[in-house]
Amino acid sequence: MTTFMNIGEAAAAAGVSAKMIRHYEQIGLLPEAERSESGYRLYGDREVSVLRFVRQSRHLGFSVAQIAELIGLWSDSQRTSREVKAVAQRHLADLEEKRREIDQMMDGLSVLVTACHGDDQPHCAILEKLSLGSTARHQPRHKPQLKKPLAKTGEPVAGSSSHIDLMAWMRGVRVHHGTH
Repeated sequence: MTTFMNIGEAAAAAGVSAKMIRHYEQIGLLPEAERSESGYRLYGDREVSVLRFVRQSRHLGFSVAQIAELIGLWSDSQRTSREVKAVAQRHLADLEEKRREIDQMMDGLSVLVTACHGDDQPHCAILEKLSLGSTARHQPRHKPQLKKPLAKTGEPVAGSSSHIDLMAWMRGVRVHHGTH
């Protein structure tokens, strides 16, 4: 005989919130709960197992779509472990790519932090480098369409009108260029 729990008891047993249970039902990771005569949601051991499965999968960073795929495989007695492993391997490859991206962001940020004096003066190398669209190690994915002098790095030449315009714009100052 199956013992049923209300949403609070199921949440405690699975280590998730009642709000998350409702959300998982809404997005289809958990089937809609049976209801008591008074309309309260009722959950059995199977639903609590699914909730734990979802919680652990989310902890490992699987997307909702991947979790749905894994739940489908979990409930399919004809599945092969190869299919399950393929889902996990794709996710692992995605995480490795994200780690590379985070490493690049950290490298770029470290360069900026090192370049900044962090003193009482208004000049800040971090703001200057960010305004130029480059952190020394990172180039933008698309090149800006500037019609002003550019250094070989693709950045406005310091002192050029484009650099002065950009720096003035950042400070909220209007610059007028006269003819010589």
